[in-house]
Amino acid sequence: MRASFYLAAFAAVSLSAAPVLAQTSYPLSIENCGVSVVFDAAPKRVVTIKSTATEMLLALGLGNRIVGVGFQDGPVPQAWAVGAGALPVLAEKLPSQEVVLEVEPDLIYGGWESNFAADGAGERASLASLGVASYVSPAACRSIKPAKLSFDGLFADIAEMGAIFDASSAADALIAEQQAALAAIPADDRGLSVLWYSSGTKAPYVGAGSNAPAMMMAALGLNNIMGDVDEGWVSASWEAIVDANPDVIILVDAAWNSVDQKKQLLAENPITSQLDAVIHERYLVVPFPASEAGVRNVGATADMAAQLAALSISQ
Repeated sequence: MRASFYLAAFAAVSLSAAPVLAQTSYPLSIENCGVSVVFDAAPKRVVTIKSTATEMLLALGLGNRIVGVGFQDGPVPQAWAVGAGALPVLAEKLPSQEVVLEVEPDLIYGGWESNFAADGAGERASLASLGVASYVSPAACRSIKPAKLSFDGLFADIAEMGAIFDASSAADALIAEQQAALAAIPADDRGLSVLWYSSGTKAPYVGAGSNAPAMMMAALGLNNIMGDVDEGWVSASWEAIVDANPDVIILVDAAWNSVDQKKQLLAENPITSQLDAVIHERYLVVPFPASEAGVRNVGATADMAAQLAALSISQ
């Protein structure tokens, strides 16, 4: 189901030279993380959990459908900030099913599959029995291993969301805009190696070979030192990182584990302090909400490309 949807989505985009106002035919059936979801109409009351879900709808001009948000990872980018400040915050972290149901949603859109748990927003089958649809960002599936993430796959996710909300025209426009921005990003040709440092102290949690970090590093022309690991992220060891001696380190800036904290740890750790990238502070910075699959990946990649171009690296 999903593969055929991708083909249809991109066929629509490829015909953009002769615009057609596409409309969704309901009921619409979607296979999402191993769950069949049927939409009888475009959702009108949506709870979004995690920044990736909230920002997807804002980027599509669907912020007026959001009746509550939870577990937001950081500020909304200025481009989508109009009206975002008025979105009702149901919980600073993961809202409970009771809290979510109080706003009478017809869809709960989660950035992580783990959001849908009995002690969270509710199990998907339980929500469906109450007439509430659920949707997980496809790259965040865990019950079914997602395919290695690519920008084409990410654009197909945008198209799928446009179909769900009968907003395919807005989705096509956003895809075209992001495709153009992606095509303008120059890949670094210096053959540099890179570490994507997400979080962790005793055991660093780093970007591996199959999700948003790998996709973004590849677009930058960087060689991911953990690229052979078929996971989105993985717990590594400082010793393995020192052995790889990356030319550049990407630091994820999160409220709970800031760039400054990461820099201090790397500089004070007896073994990482000897890395050339640490000594010469060859760092790129990406905000946490842009480090997971979503509408911010292209912009974040372009921003890191500019940071990378400014680094002087002798080899």
